[in-house]
Amino acid sequence: QVQLVESGGGLVQPGGSLRLSCAASGSFFSIKDMGWYRQAPGKQRELVATITSDGSTNYADSVKGRFTISRDNAKNTVYLQMNSLKPDDTAVYYCNARVNTDWGLSWGDNDYWGRGTQVTVSS
Repeated sequence: QVQLVESGGGLVQPGGSLRLSCAASGSFFSIKDMGWYRQAPGKQRELVATITSDGSTNYADSVKGRFTISRDNAKNTVYLQMNSLKPDDTAVYYCNARVNTDWGLSWGDNDYWGRGTQVTVSS
């Protein structure tokens, strides 16, 4: 009953920028943590950045200083601003949200995933 839809991926040259968006919809009480993960061909999925409901952020070392995660709680949307992109950033980027569907009760939390959006950094 919760859907996450990513947008904003595409092809960009090294040093360029992209802004990813992920909007949550469906039936839920609240959204807690939100985040972005990525998976490159032949690699394991890795955490890129997370943000809590009150705005605390966490970043992978590989993207610190280049990427910024933010959220708009009124729109149930999380963003990832990606600057100074490198070829190694090429991956499918997945949105994740920890969503409560049971009136804030602790056992009502579940993680949901979007289908992913392709980011390709190449000259």
